[in-house]
Amino acid sequence: MTAPAHRPTVPDTALGPWLLDRLAAYLHRPAETIDPAVPLADYGADSVVAFSLCGDLEDEWGVVAEPTLLWDHPTVGRLLAHLPAAHPDVFAGRDR
Repeated sequence: MTAPAHRPTVPDTALGPWLLDRLAAYLHRPAETIDPAVPLADYGADSVVAFSLCGDLEDEWGVVAEPTLLWDHPTVGRLLAHLPAAHPDVFAGRDR
């Protein structure tokens, strides 16, 4: 797996950079090396990462998510498509 040369392209909202930064911390790697199209399991995401991320989503955004979130939406790109669609009241036009 080849790492991107720069920070991956994510939507220009607060959620994209926040999500990459949280995942980078849990996966012990620079955010720049997480490709939005690569399954997070390929980077070592497991149930601990899933539970932790769900807790962070609730703490930071008020979004209650099931721990299966990372298996149902296994890439950063799919998470960034799903979360605003599932919670438009939280993420629509929100810039933190």
